[in-house]
Amino acid sequence: MTVSSTAVEAARQDAVTHDERQHDAVGPNPPPHPHQILHRCRTLVRPALAEAVGRLHPWVGEMAAYSFGWCEVGGAPAVAPGGKGVRQTLAVLGAEAAGASGRDGVAAAVAVELVHAFSLLHDDIMDGDTDRRRRPAVWKAYGTGPAVLAGDALFALAVETLAEQPGGAAAVRTLSVALGDLVRGQADDLLFADRPWTGPERVRPDEYRAMAEHKTGSLLGCAAALGAVLGGAAPETAAALDLAGRHLGIAFQIVDDVLGIWGDPRVTGKPVHGDLRERKKTLPVLVALGSPQGGRLAALLETGDDPGAAAELIERAGGRAAAMADARRHVAAVETALAGVPLEATARGELRSLLGFLVRRHV
Repeated sequence: MTVSSTAVEAARQDAVTHDERQHDAVGPNPPPHPHQILHRCRTLVRPALAEAVGRLHPWVGEMAAYSFGWCEVGGAPAVAPGGKGVRQTLAVLGAEAAGASGRDGVAAAVAVELVHAFSLLHDDIMDGDTDRRRRPAVWKAYGTGPAVLAGDALFALAVETLAEQPGGAAAVRTLSVALGDLVRGQADDLLFADRPWTGPERVRPDEYRAMAEHKTGSLLGCAAALGAVLGGAAPETAAALDLAGRHLGIAFQIVDDVLGIWGDPRVTGKPVHGDLRERKKTLPVLVALGSPQGGRLAALLETGDDPGAAAELIERAGGRAAAMADARRHVAAVETALAGVPLEATARGELRSLLGFLVRRHV
């Protein structure tokens, strides 16, 4: 067994034993708390995700396993912080909302998790971010070229995973639309960095929302819709889930913006006022720039010398409150989208529980 396959096998086994421990701890019928929903879906998906990664070239597979927190550089098994599994959970719940088994959504969950990992590998390179989940980013650990290659491999594997499924052609089309939007959103995000803080060329809040829908919401919507598609849902059900996911993505991104300025570093793993130090054009900043204090704030942001003062000014100008109010409006739009189609009752309840957690989360 190769080093990378050892890490992949360890990931499979950890999913099984972790699930057994969780069952013993909470009993067979726990309430649908968001952490339990996320855990249940991750446990269902991870063996299939590990099997898919195990089909990659060993070196590329090691980089993929490292990105998921399954191994160290060199392939030694590890248990490192991973993502929450939000997208894979939405795929499983999308299948269940259509009245199918969660297992019918596993291939969709694997595909969107692979695409999400691919996007993070490339985003870290484009943004120059050296750390991801409290470890060196893949490009810092292995090199830029290898990280690009690993991202490309994950993308190809995601398409292959869907194409192999019954109804795979429709699923691949759904994924392709989301990928086009994701690229569009990332392009806009990169271009925002070069635009001025004030004046007619400044970034407007509406432009930001469109970017967030494309960059973050497209894949969240795709995840839920793909699960529904593979679960045999009607087109209007898949479309409603896609719309709900897009609104959720905007709300999710806005909350990230708030945490990026005011989040507790002990919880977020990011430095206090980190987004201001990097001079990111996030929604609280853009709202505050449109206030009477906008000129003073722009001067502070331009120098980057006093992020604490900038954070205080943004809050006084109403940027933080306005951003959270905007997030709540998009959560209401999620509810409206879900109310428009017949969904299995338990899955609908779990979707609502999950979206509330994501918007109120502290990490």
